[in-house]
Amino acid sequence: MLSLSETPMPTPSMTVDPVSVTPGFIGFAAIVIVVLAVILLIWDMNRRIRRVRYREEVREELDAEEAALAAEREASGQEPPSARRTAASSDTDQDPEPPTR
Repeated sequence: MLSLSETPMPTPSMTVDPVSVTPGFIGFAAIVIVVLAVILLIWDMNRRIRRVRYREEVREELDAEEAALAAEREASGQEPPSARRTAASSDTDQDPEPPTR
């Protein structure tokens, strides 16, 4: 009895032309440009991150070599070159020349 008393819902009909709603070639071209830009940005970001990582690895290797040399000098009783440089530069009262390019 309840189902007979309800009024049926009308089915909505299409009021807009589906061809005028689609993005068309301009929308496709815009999406392709955005995708290409994102790919290029990701590629550049990976290159920069890789470069920073390699620089850090080289710094760590240089620090390890320097620490090994310092330990070797300390074990042999030699004076580190940085101390020799400061002692030698204090003997001469001249300022070093600035680097030329």
